[in-house]
Amino acid sequence: MKKIGKEVLFIAAGEGNPRNGEGTMARLRDGRILAAYTHYYGDSASDHAIARICAVYSSDEGESWSEPITLLEKDPEAQNIMSPSLFRLANGALGMIYLRKRIMPDKGVTCMPVFVSSDNEGDGWSEPVHCQIPEGYYCVINDGVTVLKSGRILVPASYLGLRHDPHGTCTLKLPPREGGILYVAYSDDNGKTWDFLSEPIRSLYDDMDGLAEPGIYEYENEELWLYCRTTYGHQYQSFSTDKGKSWSIPAPNFCFTSPDSPMRVKKIGEYTVSVFNPIGFNALSPAKEKWGNPKRTPFVLAVSRDDGRSFSTAVRTPDRTAMWEFCENLYYIEDDRKESYCYPAIIAVKNGLLVSYYHSNGSIVCLNSMKIVKIRWDELA
Repeated sequence: MKKIGKEVLFIAAGEGNPRNGEGTMARLRDGRILAAYTHYYGDSASDHAIARICAVYSSDEGESWSEPITLLEKDPEAQNIMSPSLFRLANGALGMIYLRKRIMPDKGVTCMPVFVSSDNEGDGWSEPVHCQIPEGYYCVINDGVTVLKSGRILVPASYLGLRHDPHGTCTLKLPPREGGILYVAYSDDNGKTWDFLSEPIRSLYDDMDGLAEPGIYEYENEELWLYCRTTYGHQYQSFSTDKGKSWSIPAPNFCFTSPDSPMRVKKIGEYTVSVFNPIGFNALSPAKEKWGNPKRTPFVLAVSRDDGRSFSTAVRTPDRTAMWEFCENLYYIEDDRKESYCYPAIIAVKNGLLVSYYHSNGSIVCLNSMKIVKIRWDELA
């Protein structure tokens, strides 16, 4: 497999800043690229540690970047704000969804999606709108919001229960999780009001992880492809032909093998690209992440030239199977198996695309530093 891309930015974690990542990128009206990310600024890199949303800017298609600034600070009652998604609204404003975590009186943690918008390209933000969905712990992946051709905003989320209880101290009696459950929140009025779009999408299996960190891709014919992280060895997928009102039974996508790690799919120019961790290249490795799951390595990009319907252009013959064709269209973004990589975000630039992601940077945790690479179109030839 060919290795592609060059590093254009690396925001390393360090003392007083133990974690940077879960980024998202947007094109501003003046041509600059805004890259926002979660910036942890205490002494802990835990998911529930103190964090704000910071940003860097590029005026030369990602070749160089400004120094980081604070894009949005957490409010006093929040434990942190994290996992931003930037997107352009139908009315032309810049929108952002992020997650807001609170430690409740029962010692449990809630995690709720929050919407803000900006009429001045991120220099200032509206008052936060809390998506009007039942309180609980929801995961919305960074860069994971989809705006449909109709202008409808879709926020796919995995629901993990009423509270997250990282230390076993929550006094609230929790119902069974029934595995991760997927919901799709939506807004048809540029983020002013929100509701759930469909019935929840449930895993077929009775386990504690279920379906997690979903994304949604809109095909040219307006059908929807939902894909999500699992512990089942593959990304699972579901489809909608009615703009998200109903979904097919979730099933594995056998091309996208995957550890317990998220995938990102986006339309970039004439291509549809996917970035993920393929376990087929790492199946016999004993390497694990700190929490015991298979290591999130290597990091690859798959290319589709037919709107994401398939990720191959080769002519199929008896000795060239679908998986063979798929692998021929994979490219290494990262191939150092000693490191881990995850939570990608993708944006088009004039001569290629940018991918931002977590990089373990020699640490024992993959959620450490943020790296951005630039990939030229001619590298995908």
